[in-house]
Amino acid sequence: MRERRAEQDRRRAREFEAFVAGAAGRLLHAATLLTGNHEDAERLLTAALARTYAAWDRLHGEDPYDRTRQELAARFAHTAWRHRHPGWGSPRTKSGGGLLDRLTPQQRLVLVLRLYEGVAEEQAAAQLGLPTERVRAICLRSVAMMRSRASGPSQGSSQEERPGGGPDTAGRERGPYSRSAGGGPGAGVAAP
Repeated sequence: MRERRAEQDRRRAREFEAFVAGAAGRLLHAATLLTGNHEDAERLLTAALARTYAAWDRLHGEDPYDRTRQELAARFAHTAWRHRHPGWGSPRTKSGGGLLDRLTPQQRLVLVLRLYEGVAEEQAAAQLGLPTERVRAICLRSVAMMRSRASGPSQGSSQEERPGGGPDTAGRERGPYSRSAGGGPGAGVAAP
């Protein structure tokens, strides 16, 4: 009896290790997108994987990746929304303030689920306890906000930042290999 239980535990551990080996990279990236820094992402992912491992024998055909992603989202939502974290760990953010850092935790969660993970609106809405229309509106508003900020002055390009940069006569950015009217850098070299 004891040997059979030990064999089941070893089988369970092997299956879980194989799952983690295949899915940990993508899950860690999703957690990093949610939290904004690597330390919080690892902590969040470890907690989600621990819950998945605890329920491993009860999955009964359920996709362990979906289960872990749901746990990841639920833990992030619980911590970020309940404690009203503006940017889940932003004081320790090493990225220097990316586009996702400007979003609320709810907007960040919806974007990661919908655009990075590819979860359907209906599934995301059910998981978050929101109407489908609300998830759609949050996603559209967040994408529009990111687009406007990405093209705004904080991300602007100047001629000093790009060699041979600046707009050409058609309003497009010139790269270092584009044709230039004068004899400057890149003169006579066709754009790739």
